[in-house]
Amino acid sequence: MNEFWNARYSREEYVYGTKPNEFFKEQIDKLNAGRLLLLGEGEGRNAVYAAKYNWHVDAVDFSNEAKKKALKLAGKNNVVINYTLSTLEDFKPQESFYDAIGLIFIHMNNDVSRLVHSRCIDALKPDGVIILEAFEKEQVRYKSGGPQNSDLLYTIEDIRLQFKELKTTVLAKEIVNINEGAYHSGEAAVIKFTGIK
Repeated sequence: MNEFWNARYSREEYVYGTKPNEFFKEQIDKLNAGRLLLLGEGEGRNAVYAAKYNWHVDAVDFSNEAKKKALKLAGKNNVVINYTLSTLEDFKPQESFYDAIGLIFIHMNNDVSRLVHSRCIDALKPDGVIILEAFEKEQVRYKSGGPQNSDLLYTIEDIRLQFKELKTTVLAKEIVNINEGAYHSGEAAVIKFTGIK
């Protein structure tokens, strides 16, 4: 998988664009700036957006090509992000440390997602917020991006159960049109979630 993502991110263009994910932007704009963790952050579009609005951003991804492009994008925007190379399974965030955590189109098998999501809950400060957008299992019917393996996609019930310790403020399945570069384009089935610790 590392070779796959390095090959995808090694292209000159930003394959998911340089603008933040719309749902992430909508939700982060409601919060006061603090410490933000972005897992599977790729080329840095969400990290750079948040950093421009005074968030202290920690980004994590296992692709060194993604990191290079994220730091380049940060430099172009005159912001600083802290970018760690790690698999999400191996990354252990500091507990009670973050005001917000973003999980934008992060797809893992059920065992790994339960582990990662549990660590995210522990990493939130009291009143911290998780912002998640991911492809729903119906996405296998669409050609707009994401895994074509339903084991890596979510149902609303998956998200509800994995974040049951949080107070849910948004939880919805939607059919949307996404426009996030070459690999996220067209009609898509997504889940949107926010929860407060």
